Amino acid sequence: MKKRRLRWLKVTAAVLISVGLVKTLLVTSCFIPSAGMENSLYQGEGVLVNKWSYGLRLPLQAWWGYHRIGASRVEKGDIVVFNSPMPREEHTAVERRPLYISRCIGSAGDTLMLNKDLIQVEGPVFSPDAKDLYVYPADQEERLLALLDTLGIQGNLLAGYTEDGSYIRSFSYYESYLISQKVGKSLPMVPLNERHPEKAYPFVVPAKGQVVKVYPWNVTLLCNTIRLHEHRQATIKGDTLYVEGSPVGHYCFSKDYYWVASNDPVNLRDSRLFGFVPEDHLIGKAWRVWYPVRLERFWQRVQ
Repeated sequence: MKKRRLRWLKVTAAVLISVGLVKTLLVTSCFIPSAGMENSLYQGEGVLVNKWSYGLRLPLQAWWGYHRIGASRVEKGDIVVFNSPMPREEHTAVERRPLYISRCIGSAGDTLMLNKDLIQVEGPVFSPDAKDLYVYPADQEERLLALLDTLGIQGNLLAGYTEDGSYIRSFSYYESYLISQKVGKSLPMVPLNERHPEKAYPFVVPAKGQVVKVYPWNVTLLCNTIRLHEHRQATIKGDTLYVEGSPVGHYCFSKDYYWVASNDPVNLRDSRLFGFVPEDHLIGKAWRVWYPVRLERFWQRVQ
């Protein structure tokens, strides 16, 4: 009896150790917390994360600093999993922070054209599942709802109204294509940024060793990045950035950063909320759906 119990204890210990090693060295899992990545990933789904996609980040950063084996750059368009860079987490060890998932649209060294709300207004579309805000006449609401039901498009809640009373909803580029194929121009639906164009500003995504110029439109973003992730004292007076008490017009960054965006512009769990994602926060690339909302999505590759 004792030998059998001892054998089971050994088997259990071996399984637990194996699972721990796999989770630490190969893949981990995370659940999608919101609807921000629809239709690529759905709220509540579980995904496996490949820890070697950008090189394995060694654990226990608090003890011996940040190190990564086989480091490589994130490709634009990748859906990445990372530890929260939120300011409220700054006193928590990076590895113990909540997991976030989003799509990289700006790699270290890139320049993005963003509006005052930090939404990209010029640039490539990395996925047909990426969403945009569309405006249509209020008197077309019932017709549109019936059409969405016919096409099987779900979850597109009303996002707001324009000053003239038109309605705003978010649709993926593929959903917009399906609607236009069905009704043509008889249901006028145009992207919000075309109807209400906004001025775009150049935002540089910092790379290690890169000197970034300070402008009124990026001073807040740079100040927060320097304070939270470069770990230097930084403040703003007027439109002037002060680092360690001295005014600066440029700043040289010590690590690579990335800019991430949700598929849905209504969802704010991305860089519009927390700014740049430092390289040492990256865990890996979302790989496979292991816990789907629908059975046919099981083991689908994340893209």
